[in-house]
Amino acid sequence: MATPLSAGSFLSALENEGLIVVEVGDWRDHNRNSKGPWGPVNGVMIHHTVTKGSARTVDICRKGYSGLPGPLCHGVITKDGRVHLVGYGRANHAGLGDPDVLAAVIAERARPADNEATVDGNRHFYGFECENLGDGEDPWPAAQVEAIVRVITALCRKHGWTVRSALRHLDWQPGKVDPRGLDWGDVETRVTKRLGAKPPTAPRPTPARPVIDLSELVKAARTNPQMQGTPVTYAGVRTYEAALVDEGLLAKVRSDGHFGTDTVEATSKWQERLGYRGRKPGQPADGIPGKTSLVKLGQRHGFDVRN
Repeated sequence: MATPLSAGSFLSALENEGLIVVEVGDWRDHNRNSKGPWGPVNGVMIHHTVTKGSARTVDICRKGYSGLPGPLCHGVITKDGRVHLVGYGRANHAGLGDPDVLAAVIAERARPADNEATVDGNRHFYGFECENLGDGEDPWPAAQVEAIVRVITALCRKHGWTVRSALRHLDWQPGKVDPRGLDWGDVETRVTKRLGAKPPTAPRPTPARPVIDLSELVKAARTNPQMQGTPVTYAGVRTYEAALVDEGLLAKVRSDGHFGTDTVEATSKWQERLGYRGRKPGQPADGIPGKTSLVKLGQRHGFDVRN
């Protein structure tokens, strides 16, 4: 049982454990504190999102959806192992759960099976949503699992908790199955091992951001006047198409590195989302990347733009 960390201490705890942290908007002040108390905190809860695409997943967890306002957690752990902070304070993630489970977490002893839903978990737990479809088939990449281990370790280390202060949503609320497909035994073993060692002396280095050359991308888009998908050799097309897939604008099977018809149409939709239109009334945006729309896409998906 503990007083919640300040937002700054929470961030430092994660970074000191070597995590790559992305601060999203006004996360420090984005919460549901007006709807109920936040704290004392008793543990860390892990969920899966049932969503696909990092940008879309982070956006949903930050904003919520009809009937369940955001934030839906404190942090989103995407498949690349990054931790996106979307809120701090009370968050709509745990819901009502079992009082016997809470008592076991507080005492750091073996948990009973959950069979009641009477205690407000949003008050008592830090919550992390993990990008995963939750169908038992969607993989858990090594980078994502390592981030889950480090998130749990960071908060347990900061509060002086053992691994028994970490739990899954399925351990808390009857009927829940998340995080489905995650090897929880492996996670607990690795957390226990990390807690027995000193934290890293410095965060892991942030990976270099890809750079897309606008002129090369436009050249790829104009390779075939009929937009028939003529093969191109510019590697930046794959980075660009991956971002469009994440935005839900391009089917993954069509992200083949060829700036063809589907990519042009997806680009047009992205431009229109930003308010651009064709030259004539009712005409769609042209689907040829421009500097402003490309920069905005890069800001959301971790790449830079030159030319």
